[in-house]
Amino acid sequence: MEPIRIEPLEKILNSAIDDESRLPRYLYGPVPSRRLGLSLGISPIPKKTCNYSCIYCQLGRTDHLTNTRQMFFPVEDIVRELDQFLKSPVAFDVVTIVGEGEPTLYLGLGHLIRLIRLRTEKPIAIITNGALLYDRDVQDELMAADIVLPSLDAVDEDQFRRIHRPHRRLTFSQVFQGLVEFSHRTTGRLWLEVMLMAGVNDDDETLNRLKSMLDMVRYDRLYLNTPVRPPAEPWVRPLEHEQMERAVDRLGGISIDLLASEGFYSAIADPVDAIKSIIKRHPMNQYEISDFLSARGFENPDEVLARLNQDEAIVVIDYKGYHTYRLK
Repeated sequence: MEPIRIEPLEKILNSAIDDESRLPRYLYGPVPSRRLGLSLGISPIPKKTCNYSCIYCQLGRTDHLTNTRQMFFPVEDIVRELDQFLKSPVAFDVVTIVGEGEPTLYLGLGHLIRLIRLRTEKPIAIITNGALLYDRDVQDELMAADIVLPSLDAVDEDQFRRIHRPHRRLTFSQVFQGLVEFSHRTTGRLWLEVMLMAGVNDDDETLNRLKSMLDMVRYDRLYLNTPVRPPAEPWVRPLEHEQMERAVDRLGGISIDLLASEGFYSAIADPVDAIKSIIKRHPMNQYEISDFLSARGFENPDEVLARLNQDEAIVVIDYKGYHTYRLK
């Protein structure tokens, strides 16, 4: 019997790479997730297309604010790229639909989940802001996922508008009631996340009201987060460790800064293009980039960082004493 030949992953993905950018169009990673392990990301949404423009978003301000679900890309094109990836030996723990905007805006979401299910036994996770959970069609589509990870960051309309800067058609009560309803309908796992920011939603009154609201939601896990990457607005500040401990004491759950994650991965040979394929959806700081390059056997990270610094498509942000890289 002849030995089985495994094509280099760069060659396998070549046919699934957009001709113009030479970067994968829909898939990225696997990337490290402190909640999910090694996450193979799928982005069915155009860049910065969302129904929120959150003050803490690591991708920056939303360019295309919409609350209308659309078939942005053909489901078949996304699945074709996934099929190419699954021919490779690259390990991952979960398929995560999230990407560059709000994934529930993708009108083909339910069909996409079903087709992924036919191709892998790995769990399917959806990271969502939860804004469309009031829509029964969205609820029904998400029922097919293994894990849904929505957010709950505000306790009233004023906070909702200050933190999320949502589409004008959305209201706080509508969004929260949608979350409560979905949490009691779904048979999958619901992992809720609260993003806390100093001076915005970390005061005692807000935490007490959050506690009461959490009692209305049926969730399997609660994660408390705070901005660890540069937020959309420079005035947004993360919680100090003591503040986060106080929030954990009040709300329960798990502080996400206590979780560890593995390294980043890309199949693209050129180090700059590989990094750009990741930071399109998941910003990286200079230390993560150096570790990423070391894992690939690259001995001169300063050369790559210099290329990144000169790339007009990349914005470099000085945040918390180090540089973070994301696409404009």
